[in-house]
Amino acid sequence: MPRPTPTADAPTAPRAPAGPGGPLDGITVLDLSTVGPAARCTRLLADYGATVVKVGAVPNRGADPIRPPFYAYSGSRYLLHTAVDLKDPDGRRAFLALAATADVVVESFRPGVVDRLGIGFDDLAAVNPRLILCSTTGYGQDGPRSAWAGHDINYLALGGYLATTEARADGGPPVSGATIADAAGGGMQAAMAIMSALIGRGQDGPGVHLDVSIADGVLWLTSLAVDEYLATGDPVGPGRNILTGRYACYDTYQAADGGWLAVGAIEPKFFANLCRLIGCEQWIAHQLDDEVQDKVRADFRAAFASRDRDRWVAELAGADTCVTPVQSVAELVEDEQFRARHAIVDAVPDPDRPDQDGEVPPRFRQVGPLLAGMEPAGDPVVVGDPGRSDTDLLLGRAGFTPEQIAGLRTRGVVA
Repeated sequence: MPRPTPTADAPTAPRAPAGPGGPLDGITVLDLSTVGPAARCTRLLADYGATVVKVGAVPNRGADPIRPPFYAYSGSRYLLHTAVDLKDPDGRRAFLALAATADVVVESFRPGVVDRLGIGFDDLAAVNPRLILCSTTGYGQDGPRSAWAGHDINYLALGGYLATTEARADGGPPVSGATIADAAGGGMQAAMAIMSALIGRGQDGPGVHLDVSIADGVLWLTSLAVDEYLATGDPVGPGRNILTGRYACYDTYQAADGGWLAVGAIEPKFFANLCRLIGCEQWIAHQLDDEVQDKVRADFRAAFASRDRDRWVAELAGADTCVTPVQSVAELVEDEQFRARHAIVDAVPDPDRPDQDGEVPPRFRQVGPLLAGMEPAGDPVVVGDPGRSDTDLLLGRAGFTPEQIAGLRTRGVVA
């Protein structure tokens, strides 16, 4: 089946019907991932205004595609969807037709898979020399661990994060409460790399293949400790310096009601303010005195245990002491600071979304586009249906006729 040529009046990039606008408006991204760091990356790109097309596997043709819960990754907010069998020659040609007018392809297969499928960087560059390919993997495209499987905890372990975090009660490394490797080491790194590549490419420059290693990203997140060790040879880890719990001025303390407070009074003036307000003036001159830190901590614990958490917050948080409450997720979604900054938004399912036995509530809330430079979400934001197909729209804009699309559907090449 020959690859169609886009007609003269066809738009060069598909547009989401309810996108947010923003600095990436006009940029089209084809996303071959379903979950993990690559999906976190394209979530960011969509919230910065890019048109993100999720390209999934055709159901009942090979491995069943992963279907995240309706709320995951902001619930398909602003996304378009298609399904293409990349192992079928006609499916590969359909994907390359979409890539011909796209700006970015994001994939998270094992190293070498896109080349074997015929959609590697050279294949993409042949149809679109300006295309940016972002390959997001656990350990990168090369190196002795490049073929290893892994998840967030593995990258945090290999990149030093777990070893530099306070151990749990049995002495073992902790399990992180957030997917730091996926979100920051991988997703944010990939989004930043793509944005940089778009700037570097300009209007006429060639595309580039970005090799995003999540473990490399975690190494960078741990680089303060790594650089300290490389420069000094001194041991690093929990309790070794001011940022890892060596001193009482940077720690957590339990209040009378069982709640917890985080104290980050690094600067001497903040430490002095804290000591005065909790009745521990005797320690103002001993902030970094290693010999008395156990005594300082004992007095701090006794002081904080004398009142409920929120009473301490009311007295200390606004008084230049660097004290905040340790909030649960249930608390932070109602927090006045996040409310003031519209971090949590109302969401409703697409009215055309088919009923899914009550899986999706008629109205719910989610974290909105809250990072600097993102356009605010609608009120409420309409969450798309990941099972919806935009294939006719997308392939039609890529130059396929209705008859060609119907033929691909009948054969199970697209869905």
